[in-house]
This record gives sequence, structure tokens and C-alpha cells, in this order.
Amino acid sequence: MALAGLDLDVRVGEFVSLLGPSGCGKSTALRILAGLSAPSAGAVAWPQGARRIGFVFQEPTLMPWATVAANVALPLELAHADRRKSHGAVQQCLARVGLTDFAGAYPRALSGGMKMRASISRALVTEPDLLLMDEPFAALDEITRFRLNNDLLGLWQALGRTVVFVTHSVFESVYLSQRILVMGPRPGRVMAEIAIPAAYPRDEDFRTSAEYAGYCRQVAQALAAAMVGERAT
Repeated sequence: MALAGLDLDVRVGEFVSLLGPSGCGKSTALRILAGLSAPSAGAVAWPQGARRIGFVFQEPTLMPWATVAANVALPLELAHADRRKSHGAVQQCLARVGLTDFAGAYPRALSGGMKMRASISRALVTEPDLLLMDEPFAALDEITRFRLNNDLLGLWQALGRTVVFVTHSVFESVYLSQRILVMGPRPGRVMAEIAIPAAYPRDEDFRTSAEYAGYCRQVAQALAAAMVGERAT
């Protein structure tokens, strides 16, 4: 059993991170939210009219034989969207992630960070109500990861989407999130809920501040407790 008694509430427009060790059920929880897996018990409840989902996987999963623009356009093609409208939507999404000049490039010509930008652009092209992200920056170097963290926050603030972000990094979860749900080992369940009330936009001043270090320490302690099965008090 991957999850046991998982109960979480995500508010519209919120940035929430699921933080926990490998194998604790974080990815399973995302798949259930996305409708890719069915829960053995319980249900997922949606606000009225909000059912569009974008999913960013840990690997970019781009089609190597297609251009960046064609990869981003794939969800619209599958939905049989109008081609002229699709072209405009694709160009807009590429601009948002800084890939306008690479619309005609193939994935093999992109860096790891650029491939992930393309993946994020593809997830946003359908204008989802909920963006699910499964450790999207885990394989990237630290400098690229920091840059994409900043870019993601800029997109979130500009677009107002709801984001559920899976990570095993305490530092990343604190930097990005309004709220962090700390999960315990398998079977996964929420062991602690920690609010990060620091103001946005967040930048390098926040990343090097005593406030940030304090939140990281609090979350790291909650994660350590969760690893031995102790709930935060």
C-alpha cells in the first residue's frame, strides 16, 4: 500500500509542496490527483468547473522527432483544438518560459534546463486549473535548479494557477511554497503541515536570509520526525 489515510486540502491559487523521502507515496498522490490512478478508497473532490490539469514529470518526456513547438502543441492536437488558436497559444507559452527562439529546435539541441522549460510550457498550453509537478528539477544542477525555481514562481504569480509540487528537497520546498505537507515513510500520510508566510516575490535575498534558514530548520525537523513516525505537534 503506497498511501494510508492521506487527507489533504489544496486551495485555489495556492502553491503547495509534498515533501518526503523516496517511496513515501508522493508521486502516487499526484497520479491520483491527475486521475492517472484510482484510489482504493476515498475520492478526489474538485471545485465546480475546475478540472483541467497540467502534469510535469521528473523527466521532460519530449518526443525526440518533433520540434519544441510541436511538443508543446501536443495536448492541443490531442484535444482537436483549432490550429490557428493553437499556434498562438503555443507561441505564448514558449515566450513565458523563454524558448521563443527555440520553437523550431529539436530536443537533442536543448540543455536539461531548456528541456524542462519545454515540458512546463506543454503543461501550461491548455491553461490548466491545477498544475501538478513531480520533482521536475531533481536531475538538474544547482544553478539551473535555482533559476528554474525563480522562473516557476514568476509563472505562478503571473498566471494564478494552483500548483502541487513534489520534492524531496527541504530547501526547494521552503523557497517555493506557501504551505508544505510533510509525508512519512510508506504507507504515505501527512505527518506535518507547515505554512511558509514569507512574502512574494522571493529572490536571492530571501534565499540567503535568516528567515529562510529558520523555515528550513523547522521543515527539516518535521521531516526527521516524520521519518520515525512522529507527527508534528
